Amino acid sequence: MRKLLRVDITVPGGGETAELLEAWLAGRAAQGWEESVLDDGETVRFRVHMEDAPPARAFAEEVAADWPDLPREVSTLEEEDWGAAWMAFFTPIEVGGVYEILPPWMADHDTGGKKPIIIEPKMAFGTGHHPTTALCLACLADLHRSGAIAPGQEFLDLGTGSGILGIGLCRLGLTGVGLDIDPQAVWCAADNLRLNGVEGSMSLAVGGVGSLAPDSRFEVVAANILAAPLMAMARLLVRHVAPGGLLVLSGILETQADDVAAAYQATGLGQPVRRVSGEWASLSWR
Repeated sequence: MRKLLRVDITVPGGGETAELLEAWLAGRAAQGWEESVLDDGETVRFRVHMEDAPPARAFAEEVAADWPDLPREVSTLEEEDWGAAWMAFFTPIEVGGVYEILPPWMADHDTGGKKPIIIEPKMAFGTGHHPTTALCLACLADLHRSGAIAPGQEFLDLGTGSGILGIGLCRLGLTGVGLDIDPQAVWCAADNLRLNGVEGSMSLAVGGVGSLAPDSRFEVVAANILAAPLMAMARLLVRHVAPGGLLVLSGILETQADDVAAAYQATGLGQPVRRVSGEWASLSWR
């Protein structure tokens, strides 16, 4: 039976240290993490699960090297224990009045007319629990209600992770492509496309924005990555937005949002719409 590595990192008092650790994890734990406040109401625990393999052990060593003053615990568990833990943790998530995110064991759940997105949570890539994912989906929901997103349009989901944003767009009648530089993420996304029955509407590939054909254009471009790479690729990414198209960015700490917005405004875009959830932000342009 497959074993999984669990890395718990505890931040006494939370605060700025917890925000810094969250940003650190965003660049190193693409598979996601659980974040919870412990019984004292202040201590924050970050829990990361990875397949017990050399990359996971290397990650645990990196935690110890970069955060030597934070309490941490490394343990292993069987896959069946992992599944049971997710069944207790994962609950349906309603987003933007348009979507409801569900685990496979609740696929028959009555969503009340909302678009279902089935995500296998044991993969942990972008289950919708993290604010950056929810911010993007809420933005897409708002744009759909306004008529800016409509069936027949084509999209780019850059940094697709679990494929959750692309699946959400497929549910609205769009077709497109999902790219990720992590092969494991692309494999995870492919599994979720099959779960949702939208594999015919969304193609997947390992790569970044530089792997696109120079003349490719998309009516909707979503990139839920990190602030630094988003700023670095601003001019290149904007070239792939069709005239009159939509651009949605996330994976950005609120303290970084002004710098990211400035990088894209330097390409000729105007002021973005900013959405905030906790310490995270999304930016969008129509």
